[in-house]
Amino acid sequence: MDLSNLKAAEGSTHNSFRRGRGHGSGNGKTAGKGHKGQKARSGAPRPGFEGGQMPLYRRLPKRGFKNVNSKDIVGVNVSALEVFENDAVVSVETLIESGIVKNPRDGVKILGNGKLTKKLTVQANAFSSGAKEKIEALGGKAEVI
Repeated sequence: MDLSNLKAAEGSTHNSFRRGRGHGSGNGKTAGKGHKGQKARSGAPRPGFEGGQMPLYRRLPKRGFKNVNSKDIVGVNVSALEVFENDAVVSVETLIESGIVKNPRDGVKILGNGKLTKKLTVQANAFSSGAKEKIEALGGKAEVI
């Protein structure tokens, strides 16, 4: 280690582009802002300013409420589990591999619609009461992960 190997820590320097340091720097005089005009001055308008016209974000109507705590859960019916062999372990990963679920989002819930004829061990985030009964009636297990 010597002085020629020293450099600033990663992320500590912001901009190597020094504005307004003379014409020898290649960016002196107007400092890349061109000549005159509103955008050349300090305190140029904020993003979204439309010159006094009512801005778009205020012209459009606001409706409804977006709950930040809501979960987007994918539902899978027990009839879709018929593609698995008897005594198989069905998890979210195996559902993705078989193409039943494309994007699990915040979780997978097994729903009770349809018939199930195989004994399966199903591992999912949630089960409806009907789905749990159908799985356990055939000797399978419904495991909440």
